[in-house]
Amino acid sequence: MHIALVTETYPPEVNGVALTVQALAQGLAEAGHRVEVVRPRQPGVAAEASARMATVTVAGAALPRYPGLRFGLPAGGLLRRRWRQQRPDAVYVATEGPLGLSALRAARRLGIAACTGFHTRFDDFVRHYGAGWLTPLVFAWLRRFHGRADATLVPTDELRQFLQSHGFGRVHLLRRAVDTQLFHPGRRDPHLRAQWQATADTPVVVYVGRIAPEKNLDLAVRAFRAIQREQPGARYVWVGDGPARAALQAAHPDFLFVGTQHGEALARHYASADLFLFPSLTETFGNVTLEAMACGLATVAYDYGAAREHIDDGISGRRIARDDADGFVLAARQLAREPHLRAALGGAARDAVLPLQPPSVITAFAHLLEQLRQEKRHDHPAALAST
Repeated sequence: MHIALVTETYPPEVNGVALTVQALAQGLAEAGHRVEVVRPRQPGVAAEASARMATVTVAGAALPRYPGLRFGLPAGGLLRRRWRQQRPDAVYVATEGPLGLSALRAARRLGIAACTGFHTRFDDFVRHYGAGWLTPLVFAWLRRFHGRADATLVPTDELRQFLQSHGFGRVHLLRRAVDTQLFHPGRRDPHLRAQWQATADTPVVVYVGRIAPEKNLDLAVRAFRAIQREQPGARYVWVGDGPARAALQAAHPDFLFVGTQHGEALARHYASADLFLFPSLTETFGNVTLEAMACGLATVAYDYGAAREHIDDGISGRRIARDDADGFVLAARQLAREPHLRAALGGAARDAVLPLQPPSVITAFAHLLEQLRQEKRHDHPAALAST
């Protein structure tokens, strides 16, 4: 198949959407499909290209309060011209910005099957930036945006049911994958732990992700301080960057901020820690949960998203009720002081995610796109003949 992936964020930007789209693009190309990635131009970054993967860059602008991220400007005319000459079999739109909307409109005008990915709860995000009154308007926009597509893909059954109950149509489950070869307990690195001033017995807690207000960081800090009161030598390693980093680093000089990590370096940071705390309540999924589990880390997370789908509470991690901050702290304290329990949960966590291999997700994604293409061909033969 010829598949166009449209996204307003892409590596070297580091976030769940960017990395998920890159994994889809690379996986589809490796499976023999012809892929084009449509994304905003990134200053100083060369476009990724190969025999089976092309990149189409469009104008973009920096995202307010997130200078490292960009959004794409509308490119409907360019996409219509390109897709008339090199027609994709299907289009996948990963982001709900101006570029994504123009791509949906272009696909609809040309009679090309198009699906969207529901990756980010922007309606929740606005609460954390002083604009909670916008929440219903943002949610209405998301519903209208995804309503233009032939299908909307979500990573959890919980989210599928939620969207369907709120007026979203044709919502399909596409599970996320994790590279269990890259994210592996064998990446544990004593030299890295030594840099953190951690001995073999020192409990090391790790945070991985965007360091931003919507991530519920106050609870992460509270849980670690509770651990530290019982085990003064405990260390907290923060992997990532974001608008809250400077203030957090100034307020907690004993925390270790190591910046954004990629690939094997990221895997070493997970595997060299002992406990992963994920207090966020604004994720649609939380890829970092799968990565931590694949590295054999005991994980404490709230009961939704990736944790609900893949953590068996008390067996492969701890899954805490969404309104129970005290329970989150209690679970963190228990795991920090019980290394044998951490090891048991971490081993079971790795086993739980081993079936989530990227090739199986790529196959399911391509199969769904082919179904949409066949439906479009059946429903709109005249439109296809005129393009």
